[in-house]
Amino acid sequence: MKDYIEERAISIANYIIDYNATVRQTAKAFGVSKSTVHKDVTDRLAQVNPGLAKQARKVLDINKSERHIRGGMATKEKYQHQQS
Repeated sequence: MKDYIEERAISIANYIIDYNATVRQTAKAFGVSKSTVHKDVTDRLAQVNPGLAKQARKVLDINKSERHIRGGMATKEKYQHQQS
């Protein structure tokens, strides 16, 4: 694996942990796709730094379990603005 990919994977994991960020937010911040973020955290980082990968995975799992709530809140907010 190339050095810049390893560095990006570590940076992405640190960003996710520090900001409790979702895959979407992280992808936007780093200018990469959601699939790249996911691959960096799950596959590439596990080879480079397993401990950091585990921490980032924990945050992503929490975000995944809460995503249906966030979607409902976004829809509710959307319709509240339309009624005003």
